[in-house]
Amino acid sequence: MKVFYNEQHPLHHGRHEMFRGALVPCFEVPARADYVLQELRSRGLGTVLAAPPVERAALERVHAPRYLDFLAGAWDEWLALDPSNAGRDALPSYWPIRTFRTDVLPASFPARMGLFSFDAGSPITSGTWAAASQGGACAIAGAAQLLQGERAAFVLSRPPGHHAGHDFFGGYCFINNAAVAAQRLRDGGLAKVAVLDVDYHHGNGTQAIFYERGDVFFASVHGDPHTEYPYYLGYADERGAGAGLDCNLNLPLPRGTGFARWREALATALQRIAAFGAEALVVSLGVDTFEGDPISGFGLRSADYLRVGEDIAGAGLPTLFVFEGGYAVAEVGINAINVLVGFSQAA
Repeated sequence: MKVFYNEQHPLHHGRHEMFRGALVPCFEVPARADYVLQELRSRGLGTVLAAPPVERAALERVHAPRYLDFLAGAWDEWLALDPSNAGRDALPSYWPIRTFRTDVLPASFPARMGLFSFDAGSPITSGTWAAASQGGACAIAGAAQLLQGERAAFVLSRPPGHHAGHDFFGGYCFINNAAVAAQRLRDGGLAKVAVLDVDYHHGNGTQAIFYERGDVFFASVHGDPHTEYPYYLGYADERGAGAGLDCNLNLPLPRGTGFARWREALATALQRIAAFGAEALVVSLGVDTFEGDPISGFGLRSADYLRVGEDIAGAGLPTLFVFEGGYAVAEVGINAINVLVGFSQAA
């Protein structure tokens, strides 16, 4: 299995995020990817490669040009506001909610930061654009492996991506790597592609990008948005719209769900993906379903992730794994690589 590792990921290292009225240390840290890479190497699994830089046009297949322009220049604009900003991250303070206009691009940098975001928990740092855009490059490279006939590949990158939408960031995510990969598979000639999101938190960005399309099926097993982030999307009645009707499947589960019930939901998702007729599968591989995760609430144990990999292999599809969440840092490598081991042994 080829592993496309984002060597730029440490450049995005947020100092703080806003959480319930306080600035707290970021849960999304470079050590997350470091532990996964360490576990990969210790088990001798896969060939670790770097991806060539991504072409802007590939990102524009998923993201709005004006949004990409903002991300690419955000840090320079932040410094232009006040040179002392070099010592602190950029966090949004304003949002254009209901009745506000979003078609007009404000000249004010703080206003544009709010226009292109949905929470105050995703700091922009000096290296955010370099890290996030190279994550897109890794996704493109991974998708290319499947188009060339490989059974599987792994995108090891951060910041994660599945909360990022067509023109917004949030949930630690800036470029939607899974969506970029799925679109590349479509552009490469596959008629139908599926995205399976197994992160604890609903992949609202991925859902929104493909919601009205009938060529990409999105399935997600996640914490119930009545009580879990991102709250405003991920309900079971969201089935897609227009050409995408019945190409969206949400399987929300209550906090405290254990592996047996979670695995049943995964089976349902895989059955629907098979019925859809997908020719390839992109897995948003979040392992914050782990029982010890500090910001999540399911009860999966490390050994369970071997079974997750086996079940996904049972779909019989060329599969691209894209690293997403998982914030029990010491265990994140074991859990993520267990999925790949389970898959490789069963495939």
